[in-house]
Formats: sequence, C-alpha cells, structure tokens
Amino acid sequence: MPTFWHIYIAAGTLITIVFCGWLIAWSAKQGPQNKGDDDLVGHVWDGDLEEWNNPLPKWWLYLFFITIFWGLGYLVAYPGLGGYQGMLGWSSSGQYYDEVDAAAARYEPIYERFAAMEWDDLVADAEARQLGASLYASYCTTCHGSDARGAKGFPNLADGEWIWGDSEQQIVTSIKTGRNAVMPVLTPALGGDEGVTNMVNYVRSLSGLVEADAAAEAMQPMFVTLCSACHGADGTGNQLLGAQDLTDEIWLYGSSEEDVRSTIVNGRNGIMPAHGELLGANRTKILAAYVRSLSLDDSAAGMP
Repeated sequence: MPTFWHIYIAAGTLITIVFCGWLIAWSAKQGPQNKGDDDLVGHVWDGDLEEWNNPLPKWWLYLFFITIFWGLGYLVAYPGLGGYQGMLGWSSSGQYYDEVDAAAARYEPIYERFAAMEWDDLVADAEARQLGASLYASYCTTCHGSDARGAKGFPNLADGEWIWGDSEQQIVTSIKTGRNAVMPVLTPALGGDEGVTNMVNYVRSLSGLVEADAAAEAMQPMFVTLCSACHGADGTGNQLLGAQDLTDEIWLYGSSEEDVRSTIVNGRNGIMPAHGELLGANRTKILAAYVRSLSLDDSAAGMP
C-alpha cells in the first residue's frame, strides 16, 4: 500500500476519534440549568408522562469516554493506523500460521503413523478410514458430495469407475497435483448438425442406450479418426488421459441425447484442483486411501 494511504487511514481514524470525544464533551454541557415548562421537548406518554431536555447521565458519558480511551489503547497495541503494526506485533496471518504450526505439532505424528502403513493395509484400516473421512469432509464434499457420489460433471468416487485410475500413485497424483481433462469441440470436424446427430447416436450405441442405425454405424471410421486417440478405437477410454469409457453405464456429464450432443458441440473442460500443498504428503496419502476404500465397501468406509 502506498505511503499516502497509510497516512490517510491513520489520520482519518485519529481525527474521527478526537471529533467523537469533542462531540461528547460538547453535548454534555448542553441542556437547561433551570427547569421550566420551556425545557419540555413535547413528547408525552400516557397523558402526563413528559420528556425533559436533560443532559445524559454522568455514568453514561463516562462509558463513552472509556470506549474512546480503550479504542486508542487498542490502536497502540494492535494494527489499525495505516501501516503501523502495533506494539504487540500481532497480525491475523501470524496468528493463523501459529495455529497451523500448533495443529501440525499435535496431529502430524498421527498422520505420519498412518502414512507409514502399506497401501492395502491403510485402505482397510478402520481408524485410517475415520481420519480420511474427516479430511474428505473438509476438502472434497463441495464437489463430490457428502456421500462421495458426485453430481453431473463431478465424478462418483464410490462406483468403481476410475477416470484417472485407482492405484495408489494415480489417486495420490489426482489429489496432489490435480487433473485437467479436455474434450475438444467436434462440430466443425463432423460437418455440421447432421454429423453431430449421427455421432451422438453412435456414441450412445456403444453402451447399449440406443440401436445404431445405418447413418450412426457409418460414423465408426469418423469415431476412430476423431475420438480413438483419447477414448480408444473401441471406446473403452484411456486413464492416462482421463478419457472416459464410453461403453459402460457411467456418464460423467449425462447420457441423454441432449447431454451427449452438448459434449460434442461445446466440448468439456474438467478440472480437479491440486491439494498437495494444502494437505502435505501424509494427509494426501491418507485421503487417497480413504477415497479408494469408498468403492470397495461403502458400509465400512466411514462415510462422513
């Protein structure tokens, strides 16, 4: 922040406090010295209960002054006057990192103990699952849901279908570095709406959703040309690229004719954000093991 704004904020804050003190002191001196009918403000309740133009009680004024002095003391001790950091050297970020360090000192030995386990043992361990469930609830539910069954555009983690693979390395990589899967727009390459319609029917026929007519069957060479590099010539997908299997019943973006058409016409850009820096290696492995356990046995997975 430029020096001007530091000075502007500090000066504005102090001037406002001084003005409030002056206003309170000035107001305390106002009011009648000798009470008479002219000192009534005209407010009447219940017929004969009238309001006088009296100054505030002293104790009330003292509270205002105490508040002002407390505010000045706070501004001396803590940040608040532009770039001045306060005599105590406190900051919200400093407090946050202190709390993070304290939590790490308390919980990291627990994470280290579980992370040192073999992968298969970690996936099956009940205590590790409970710990993984708490991590999942904190970092994953926004996209994948509290039951881990996802939504349109967000993978179901409990169905046994793994777009990027289900090995330790593959799941850890997904959590640690994130994923980015791109489905390009294919309308121009298909020659327009008719070609899109025929490709939609052909793709949907791969999983048995519809019977491919002659026009759809004729798209098979075009599918090999445009789609096989990612989804394979038989449409069974490629986990190295995050390309989905088009021959099963699981459709990340929906299996209706409208959904598949939208995918082909508009393309898709699926992004899984990286969590490695936030979680660290130990928590990443524990969370990965928990995610793997979800598709093995939902009843024992410790769902959040």
